[in-house]
Amino acid sequence: MKKIVLALTAVAAMTGAASAADLAARPYTKAPVAVAPVPSWTGCYIAAGGGGAMTNNDHNTFLTATGAAVDQNTTTGARGWLATVQGGCDYQFAGNWLVGAFADYDFMDVRGDINVPAVGPFTGSQKQDWQWAVGARVGYLVLPQLLTYVSGGYTQAHWKDTDLSFPLGGIGATFTVPGGTKGGWFIGTGDEYALTSFLPGLFWKTEYRYSEFDRVNVPLNVAAAAGGGTTAGSVTEKFREHSVRSELVYRFNWAGPVVAKY
Repeated sequence: MKKIVLALTAVAAMTGAASAADLAARPYTKAPVAVAPVPSWTGCYIAAGGGGAMTNNDHNTFLTATGAAVDQNTTTGARGWLATVQGGCDYQFAGNWLVGAFADYDFMDVRGDINVPAVGPFTGSQKQDWQWAVGARVGYLVLPQLLTYVSGGYTQAHWKDTDLSFPLGGIGATFTVPGGTKGGWFIGTGDEYALTSFLPGLFWKTEYRYSEFDRVNVPLNVAAAAGGGTTAGSVTEKFREHSVRSELVYRFNWAGPVVAKY
């Protein structure tokens, strides 16, 4: 029995020495960690969402007969909501950079009181009911899933006719400020995040946008309730708008690994 135990001990010792020698000849190296592929942001998308808008209207009144200003510049404000739809395409290049073009349309209910001091204490509710924009954006991927960007382009918005009435009641609308479509420009900034844990291709975008519209002259008409048919003067209007919008974005071809450089 003692001879068997001594024999097994000798075999174990020789096996351990051989293993140690083998390890010394082949040093341990750590296996490389697999890097998850980073999807490309190149492709086209559709988006929908909503938000809010605030508009300031700088205006003053001029007499028709002389063309002279009859009151000082007055600023009135409007507040409300918007629902937006958008479509566009992006191209990712140089690793983390992105350029794109887009167009969107906003359904709006942004309204606020306006008064024209030159014609007395008459006020009305001025309403902006739609707006569209076309533009471009440049962005940078601070993370594979997070894009920050700036945008800019051309925009048009529409305001409805505004009837001015005596605020104490009893008198119908006496003057009308016609509505219309006004053009301008916008700049914006925002971020977009990939919601890949919910659905491949789904993103969430939030953007602040500043829009400024051309200064225009609109007639100050005598309303039909007060005889109609005449123009008492004109109102010069300058609209400036601040809006914030948040949208869900679906990218049709959010796929295709690219080399990540983060």
